[in-house]
Amino acid sequence: MSTSAKKPSSSAQPPNEQELRLQANQFSSELKAIAGKIGELELQLDEHNLVIKSMTPMPEDRKCFRLINGVLVERSVKEVLPALKTNRDGISSTITQLTSQYKKRDQEFSDFQKLHHIRIASA
Repeated sequence: MSTSAKKPSSSAQPPNEQELRLQANQFSSELKAIAGKIGELELQLDEHNLVIKSMTPMPEDRKCFRLINGVLVERSVKEVLPALKTNRDGISSTITQLTSQYKKRDQEFSDFQKLHHIRIASA
């Protein structure tokens, strides 16, 4: 068969209701996934801040334990505290990136809804 007998491209005709619903559901699920990851990371950030706050007044040579890849290792406060702060900063920057990604995706979804006159019915 020749390639000219194919269906016209989707840009030639507007998407049908099923395609729009599928795209809207995809946007919605992506936004939920990003929001879930942000929530999870915020909990980790709070835990890191709590541990850092608890360990800061301790003497640097005090023994502490840290879980690394499922293995509990003995370290000193002097060794663990900088690693915790580095991890906290990394989590914080990841939250910032995910938040901007969420806002961008949410705006795209909003534009998509306006373009196709879609209203999401709440259950």
